[in-house]
Parts: sequence; structure tokens; C-alpha cells
Amino acid sequence: MTANVAPMRIGVLTGGGDCPGLNAVIRALVRKGIPEYGYEFLGFRDGWRGPLEGDAVPLDIQAVRGILPRGGTILGSSRTNPLGEGAAAGGKSGLERIKANLAGLGVDALVAIGGEDTLGVAASLYTEGVAVVGVPKTIDNDLGATDYTFGFDTAVNIAMEAIDRLHTTAESHHRALIIEVMGRHAGWIALHAGMAGGANVILIPERPFSLEKVCAYVEHRFQIEKRTGKEARATVLGHIQRGGTPTAFDRVLATRFGVHAIEAVHDRAFGMMVALRGTEIVRAPLAEATRELKLVPPERYAEAEVFFG
Repeated sequence: MTANVAPMRIGVLTGGGDCPGLNAVIRALVRKGIPEYGYEFLGFRDGWRGPLEGDAVPLDIQAVRGILPRGGTILGSSRTNPLGEGAAAGGKSGLERIKANLAGLGVDALVAIGGEDTLGVAASLYTEGVAVVGVPKTIDNDLGATDYTFGFDTAVNIAMEAIDRLHTTAESHHRALIIEVMGRHAGWIALHAGMAGGANVILIPERPFSLEKVCAYVEHRFQIEKRTGKEARATVLGHIQRGGTPTAFDRVLATRFGVHAIEAVHDRAFGMMVALRGTEIVRAPLAEATRELKLVPPERYAEAEVFFG
């Protein structure tokens, strides 16, 4: 006579800012984890708030049908920080509350999908004995352990399309148009969107710039057209870059990340995150993801400078 063994229960959360491709990861985790490994899945609501408060919903194959092309995240997200003082309650720190809730819900392992902050919390939980695997997500593409993060390609394509549209109205009205994109401390979106959209100047945080030189580039452009006295207008894309359906590249990358993340759980490769190196999906320590930001190197910016003015 053999005893029935309960299936392994996996928790999933999406933390930080939303981005296209999150649902593709969730779908891949569930679609591989249930039929191949017999796992059960719980989805935590609103990032780290879910495990802090024990707020979770079951995830089965039916729950993830049709979500591949959808932007955002079916689990919701937040910037809740379990490491902050505000996360402590009942004499327990934020991490202790999460550990207690995971144990109470019978969660054997946690897959944390997020950027620098989310993966930083995941690394801290791992040092406290929680079985956790990370999936890197950020439109900024600034995580050092992976060549690309999903969401970045979609954000670049949205910004490029905006630049294409602004080109036509700028030429019609003989104006200089400035477009501001996201990226925080890294200029990857600006660099890629600017190059793809034929921007006359690209300004990024990694490269100090002179306002006089920028004006000279603009004037050079307009003198070629024998025009002077140009007006300037600014466009801030903001959260438009984070919304909407993911590109094919981001759908495929996010799906591959999800498949390899649940394989890492199966292999008990905890304290690791999945990452893209070249065309291969590999595993890297969670601490490596948050050690330093991946910034635009001078040689990449020099490639774009060829087309300034």
C-alpha cells in the first residue's frame, strides 16, 4: 500500500510596472507545469501584496486560455516592497509574513516575475530559505544578467511608430519635435527607437550632452532645408509604451522564459533566474540580476551618432 503524495504547489506573482508579455509567462508556466509535472498553481494578486496578505487565486489551464496576446497581467501588479518598514505587521517583518503565508497556503516554490526590485526581494527570500525562481521583466532592458527582457521590444516598436508619425507632422509644419520615452537610468529604449525611427538626435542618461550642440544639430538639419525660426513641440509617450498587445518577439521570449522557469523549479534550481544569452535560455543567480544596471555602452551610442543632424 502506498500513500498518496500531494502535488507540488507553485506560487506565481508579477511585480513592479506592468509590461506586454507577462501573461505569456504565466500561460507557459501553467501549460507546461500541469500536464508534464502534475503541479498545482496559485497566482498571487498585485505583486508582493499577494503573498504578504495571503491573497491568491487558483491557476489552471482554463484560466490561462486566450491570454497570450493580452497586455498587462491577469494577476495584477504593484510596487509593494516587503523589505520596507511598512510591510511589517504583527511583530513580523515583511519577509517573515510572506514565509508564513506561503507555508499556510502549502506553496512549495515561488516564481517571481519582475524587474530589479521584484527580483531583489526574491533574492532576499531565497537567502531566508524560500524556494524561488525568477523571471526577468522590464521594458527598460537594464538587467545585467540577460541580453534582453520581454516588454522591451514592444516598447521600442511603440516609440518607433510614434516617431514615424511625428516625422510627417514635423515636416508639414517645419517644426522640431522632441519625444520623451521611458527607460529610467538606461537609454536602451531611446537608442533603439531613435535609430529605428531616424531621429536627428538621441539623448540618453549615460551620455552627458550639451544643449548648444543639440541646437546645432537641429539648425544644421533645417539649414539644409533652407528654413529658419523653427518651432519646437514636445511629446511624452509615458505609459503608452507599457500597454497593449506584445510583439511576436516578446511573446516568444516570454513564453520561453516561462517554460524554462518551470523546468528550473522541477530541477530544484532555486535562487536562480532564467536569462537570454545569445539565442539560448540559461540560468543565472538572482543576485547577478540586481548587482548592476546594464547601461548603453559608448560604442553603441557611437553607432547612432553617425546619423545625428
